[in-house]
Amino acid sequence: MARDDTSISKFLSLVLRHRPEEARLSMDKNGWVSIAELIDKVPMPLTRDDILRIVSESDKQRFALSGDGLRIRANQGHSIDINLNLEPVKPPDLLFHGTAMRFVASIRETGLVRKSRQFVHLSQDRTTATGVGQRHGKPTILVIRALDMHLEGFRFFVSENGVWLTDVVPSQYIDNLEI
Repeated sequence: MARDDTSISKFLSLVLRHRPEEARLSMDKNGWVSIAELIDKVPMPLTRDDILRIVSESDKQRFALSGDGLRIRANQGHSIDINLNLEPVKPPDLLFHGTAMRFVASIRETGLVRKSRQFVHLSQDRTTATGVGQRHGKPTILVIRALDMHLEGFRFFVSENGVWLTDVVPSQYIDNLEI
């Protein structure tokens, strides 16, 4: 992604995940925002083509377009209360969570908690988890016994871009710290 696209993507993440009021956006209960309104209200030069390019070319696929192509939303990562209309699904045996080494002691004590986000984010592969962990320091991969959690009644969801979501991961389901 080009540097300008990176700036636009970061701004879209901010207003579509956390602070729509910063751009005076009208967001519905499912997180959708009118593309026309977004273009009209953002404090940076932005075109429909810019938005379509970022949605289609981003390797992380953070955003989705509505079926009619008139609205946009973030796929996950919200700190605001929205309903993504995700249905619970059975997870694979193992999922992964990338984090920084400095957080391991706390995670071992409290498990993975969503903090200000709607969900804890998990990956289906180690490579993605490593990339996430590297954003915060020296990475560590936590192995989550997701199927065991599911069998104990924990619910899992998959966002449109393949990120696995759950409310919490108690520490007893976290195995094999990989450093």
